[in-house]
Amino acid sequence: MSARAKAPDAEPSTLAEVDLNDHARFAERVPHEMFALLRREDPVYWQPEPEGPGYWAITRHDDITAVAKDWRSFSSERGGSSLQDLDPDQLEARKSMIDMDPPRHNQLRALVNRDFAPRAVREFSDRIRELFDRVLDAALERREVDFVADVAAALPMRVFAEMLGAPESDHRLLVELGDRMLGQDDPEYALDPQVVEANRHLPFSNPTALEMFDFGRKLAGERRECPRDDIVTKLVEAEIDGCPLSEREYDVYFLLLAVAGNETTRHSISHGLLALIEHPDQLQRLRAEPDLIGTAAGEILRWATPVHHFRRTATRDLELRGQRIQENDKLATWYISGNFDELVFDDPQRFDVGREPNPEMTFGPGGVHFCLGAYLARLEVEIVFAELVRRVAEFELTGPVERLQSNFFNGVKRMPVRLTPA
Repeated sequence: MSARAKAPDAEPSTLAEVDLNDHARFAERVPHEMFALLRREDPVYWQPEPEGPGYWAITRHDDITAVAKDWRSFSSERGGSSLQDLDPDQLEARKSMIDMDPPRHNQLRALVNRDFAPRAVREFSDRIRELFDRVLDAALERREVDFVADVAAALPMRVFAEMLGAPESDHRLLVELGDRMLGQDDPEYALDPQVVEANRHLPFSNPTALEMFDFGRKLAGERRECPRDDIVTKLVEAEIDGCPLSEREYDVYFLLLAVAGNETTRHSISHGLLALIEHPDQLQRLRAEPDLIGTAAGEILRWATPVHHFRRTATRDLELRGQRIQENDKLATWYISGNFDELVFDDPQRFDVGREPNPEMTFGPGGVHFCLGAYLARLEVEIVFAELVRRVAEFELTGPVERLQSNFFNGVKRMPVRLTPA
């Protein structure tokens, strides 16, 4: 048994009406019909930009996979991972691991790769469950909560804060900094254009990055004095080709881990609960068949797809699905579209906790940029929903769900929920 998603209210019926730049189209829900139109009629679609050269929108699962796995032809380093076009000095100042190609990308990733490998993540599972029990205890005591702030954001940040060695008293601050860093497409978090210009050399042109840098540098100073078995200590002590990380490299590495480790998982958890509330037959099935938690986690991740797209830049003239792509053209690999591709998924607009097979690409389809924290995020989702199903008898929305207005993040800002203990 499974349930079908609600259809969007108004979607383009012709390619002339498609506009992937319009954040308002993503305000109430993902514009799935727009992506279905592109997959059907123009899967390698040229999207003009009002203040840019335009880019190729890649919307089919197999094409996204091909682009993502071919870093030699489709670079993350040449133009960065964001559709925003940056000057060379801006790009260099902001450059993190996700904006690099091998070999430098691989060298930086190797510094903490073991901490996120499946074996290391499994060894951390009891601690994750213990942390979530504390989060859920507090939520059940209150009964009425903002599920995003009080549950979905609380666990991943606690987990990452422990891995980074950040004190528990600073967990909320890290969440707040992440919201301000990544939500600025939304009017609630939008920055004044003058502020953006003044901070053009910072990640996302956002002065909040300076606060995150200060936070990370404080931890680094403490670890130099008193090393621990945590990621910050590894970064402080790391050497590549005999050289330690520069201050800039450390800053952006810390920021990437702190922000990415929270945002994607919290949005997946939020969308997952919303999906189960909107599809009660699937919640009932998961209660009746708790062994489905593994496949349910995969379906939640597919359904949520917290990051809509990433950018690549063509390094040579080439052809993709009949389209002539020129060197230095931008491409956006729309994971949110690939995860609902009718040629890959049976009835993709159906939410099905028992879906198999499920080749979701929420954390990338593989290749050098497969998400470092993918195994950790999946485990967190499994633990969260196993415990929610076991310990909560009823979930009830008590107000409107507020989405992030962004064509980059598929986020939920607020979701008021009443929890009835089992």
